[in-house]
Order: sequence, then C-alpha cells, then structure tokens
Amino acid sequence: MQHIFKPGDQKQFTRVVRAEDCAVFDSGVVHPVYSTFALGRDAEWCCRLFVLDMKDDDEEGIGTMLTVQHLAPAKAGSTVTFTATIARLQGHTIICRYEARVDNVIIATGEQGQKILKKEKLRKLLGL
Repeated sequence: MQHIFKPGDQKQFTRVVRAEDCAVFDSGVVHPVYSTFALGRDAEWCCRLFVLDMKDDDEEGIGTMLTVQHLAPAKAGSTVTFTATIARLQGHTIICRYEARVDNVIIATGEQGQKILKKEKLRKLLGL
C-alpha cells in the first residue's frame, strides 16, 4: 500500500442522475429522484478513488462501512458533484467523509470506510 495521501486530501466525482438511479423497487417507481441506494453507491465510488491510487498491484480494497444522510432530492438529469475528504488513515484503513451537491445545495453527507488487503488474503476471507 502506498501512503501518498493525508487527512484533508480530496477527490471528486460527478454523476448525472439517470433513470436507473431513481427510487425503484419491485413494486415500481416510487419517485423520479436519485435514490438513497444509488447515492450511497456513488459516494462509495468517490471514496474508492483514493484506494485506486493507493493500492499495489497485489492488493484490493473492500468496503467496511457507509453512512448516508440524504438531505435533499436530486431529479433525474441533475448533475451531482461528490467530494470525498480523507478523515482518517489507520494502518490499511481509509475513512472518508463525503458531501454530495447539486449546484449549491448539499443533498447528502456521510462517511465511508475501505480497507486495503492483499488479494490473496481477500480471496481467503471471501472463500473464493
């Protein structure tokens, strides 16, 4: 693992909300806005951008936790900008805080954690 970042460092990711990102369950469409589930997926991706730069070829990241405070809606077609900020680095664990915005409106905040492990160790842990 490469220790190239420090607390306070940031990464950004932008998502245009697509129809498949909206709140849909087996019973049908709930409403045509960014679902909490899809928002969490994209928040995790933004935080994972650090892992992609930090892991060695024989390592991989695995998510350890995710919190989502969904504060405001984002309609299909909206552009959401995620900013992930490293809050803590503990050994092979990276904890990020993130914020998601549409223009100047914060639509979500939370934390996400990932751990970088050797691929072989991860395969054993997952029984693969």
